[in-house]
Amino acid sequence: MSFVVLVLASGRGERFLASGGAALAPHKLQAPLGGQTVLQRTLGAVQTSGLPWHLEQSNHSGMGDSIAAAVRAALVAYPDAQGWLILPADLPLIRPETLRHVAQAPLAWPVVRPVHQGEAGHPVRFGSACTPELLALSGDAGAASVARRHGPPRAIEVDDLGCITDIDTVADLARAEALLRARH
Repeated sequence: MSFVVLVLASGRGERFLASGGAALAPHKLQAPLGGQTVLQRTLGAVQTSGLPWHLEQSNHSGMGDSIAAAVRAALVAYPDAQGWLILPADLPLIRPETLRHVAQAPLAWPVVRPVHQGEAGHPVRFGSACTPELLALSGDAGAASVARRHGPPRAIEVDDLGCITDIDTVADLARAEALLRARH
């Protein structure tokens, strides 16, 4: 079995709405970007990567709850998973090869994350040894505490601006649109 990509789509997108996003879509993940929604673009990259994946869309009270629920659900479908690639759904420009590159990092590295020109990105990979701690997460705290307990994440340099281009505001969406046009 491989690593499983956990696509986290449970957030409320409040900053996007506060920045004027309600005029574009009821949620940032439904905002249009290059003829598709933000979520469709993210899922397209995940599917193209060829890695198994799980989409977590249930309403959760915080990032920790969302991660724990995603791991719990993915364990049912993929009980032999080597671990998890945690990917926020608002990274529509992520490249499939970045997902594969992070998944293929040495198994001895418990926590791995891509870095683009010195900036840490997503997805963050957690080996199966981290599973009990990920399942215990709750509230607003994400998985940073799990990463710290397993040593600093191993950084893998990638040539993918998409791993650090998340959509939090209307300005972020406009920037992503410009980057997408420049790619084609």
